[in-house]
Amino acid sequence: MSTVSGGRMSFGEDHMKDLHNQLHQESIDNPNAFWGEAAGALAWDKTFDRVLDDSQAPMYRWFSGGQLNTCYNAVDRHVEAGRGEQVAIQYVSPITGSEYGITYNELQAQVSRLAGYMASQGVVKGDRVIIYMPMVPETAYAMLACARLGAIHSVVFGGFAANELATRIDDAKPKMILSASCGVEPSGVVAYKPLLDDALEQASHRVDQCVILNRPQLQAELSDGRDVDWQGAMADAPNIDCQAVEATDPLYILYTSGTTGQPKGVVRDNAGHGVALAWSMKHIYDIDPGDVFWAASDVGWVVGHSYIVYGPLLVGATTVLFEGKPVGTPDPGIFWRTIAKYKVKSFFTAPTAIRAIKRDDPEGAYLKDVDLSCLGTLFLAGERCDPDTLHWAEQQLDKPVIDHWWQTETGWPVAANLMGTAPVPVKAGSPAKAVPGYDVQVLDEMGEPVAADQSGNVVIKLPLPPGTLATLWQNEGRYKDSYLSMYPGYYLTGDAGYMDEEGYLYIMSRIDDIINVAGHRLSTGRFEEVLCQHEAVAEAAVIGVDDKLKGQVPLGLVVLKKGCDLSDEQLYKELIGLVREQIGPVAAFKLVSAVPKLPKTRSGKILRGTMRKIADNQDFKMPATIEDPYTLELVRNALTRMGYADAHV
Repeated sequence: MSTVSGGRMSFGEDHMKDLHNQLHQESIDNPNAFWGEAAGALAWDKTFDRVLDDSQAPMYRWFSGGQLNTCYNAVDRHVEAGRGEQVAIQYVSPITGSEYGITYNELQAQVSRLAGYMASQGVVKGDRVIIYMPMVPETAYAMLACARLGAIHSVVFGGFAANELATRIDDAKPKMILSASCGVEPSGVVAYKPLLDDALEQASHRVDQCVILNRPQLQAELSDGRDVDWQGAMADAPNIDCQAVEATDPLYILYTSGTTGQPKGVVRDNAGHGVALAWSMKHIYDIDPGDVFWAASDVGWVVGHSYIVYGPLLVGATTVLFEGKPVGTPDPGIFWRTIAKYKVKSFFTAPTAIRAIKRDDPEGAYLKDVDLSCLGTLFLAGERCDPDTLHWAEQQLDKPVIDHWWQTETGWPVAANLMGTAPVPVKAGSPAKAVPGYDVQVLDEMGEPVAADQSGNVVIKLPLPPGTLATLWQNEGRYKDSYLSMYPGYYLTGDAGYMDEEGYLYIMSRIDDIINVAGHRLSTGRFEEVLCQHEAVAEAAVIGVDDKLKGQVPLGLVVLKKGCDLSDEQLYKELIGLVREQIGPVAAFKLVSAVPKLPKTRSGKILRGTMRKIADNQDFKMPATIEDPYTLELVRNALTRMGYADAHV
């Protein structure tokens, strides 16, 4: 299928477009039939009484009365079907020089034994278990072992600051913590145990036991009476079978940053989660049993939960678990060589990773001798994908490059191209159309629908489909206040954007990234889109800064491609001209500077809100998820040179 956006569509594309619309309409008109059929992809211990339970709206539930086990569906049933010798997890760690495959048979043995040990220590259905670990197979074992018992896991990104871990311990109140001695980053070994000890000291909640995986790179000292060595615990542990749980029982809690500073614990149920992910693997990602899928993320993020661990395993695929970076471990070709070596069919990463590769290898030299004939599609999500990055990847790979959009809260894509069922033409800058199950609309501040191509707040009409958040952990009031109160009957995504006449969605920025320039509401995402069109720019971030005359004005920071020899004066002139040409004088864009690096979270999101506070001399808290704190100093220096931000750090 053509990925070209211009020109007349062929009959085949017309048919696929109609099929996407038809599937979507069926899911909205008759969700019971649509998701009832999709539920047939899972094995159930007890069939559900109702598909959609709306008896306590707006607190909707899916598959009420049903019972199943997520670990059984992800592991044991594939062994029972005779596919135990297939590789379930392919571990690749260029950072440590280690790679090996784990079959479904081996995965079942590891998970059932770890679950057996946890059960022997009193962990039962409904107990919480925090997992604070790096990108190693044992982290997946830990998640699946919790699911096997019906315990509720909460993965905290390995290396998170002690105070952030402490707040999660106090909120989740775990019976046990599973951790490791260290993570390994390009910058070196990151010791986890001192951070864990500090967090446990800070937390009010007392944890009975910590199981510590000692890695070869660093041996941790264990605390008597509380800490247990992972390998020692596993040596004599009994195997244990999967425990049936209620369809609506929580599978996991995943904390996402809250605006109040108190993290929000997104709760995912068992059945809705399993049904939605299994459906998405085939219909969105075009993955069948036995195919190889790779999501280059981290298990600490929602992408890692949904598409490193659960999604691929639920459908009997092979998943790649990768401990490394897109560049520097050791070079910008590591992604492509890994895809070729393990015959990856669908690859999922963040636009920021592609931008990093593009910055270090703008001509695609590291692609030249790599056979990517196995690769069907590159999927991008996690940060808005500017058209320039998408086109660069298309040209270098000669494969469909599919932007898609979703959130920690939704757990799986909201808008995407259905590459396994009904692919539609790509439009650069758009994650395509709403996925079946999601009734996406764009509303103005009064709650009225806006016209096509008009910006507004992106919302989803209730009920949300299966697999999305059920509530916030022990805080239903905050769930309703944060997501359901602004527009009754709708879920507020927090994103601003528009929909074109064909139903393609465009996500331009977070709602608070809309800037008001002399009464004109402008999206920072549109500015970034234009700046990235310049041949010297690898990536860009635009923020709104205070201005006495206009209220706010846009300020841009750009990272240049390696080898760029433009003078500051020439770059400034060309970028200002580009924005004026494409957005117009109304943009009032006169502030732009180059920086060596932008501040980002470990998942690749640019910290625009923090940058804005620095520019306007507001107090800010160092984000717990920041990848490199030094980048904030780089930004402050640039902003000071531009007349913003005090010079002090």
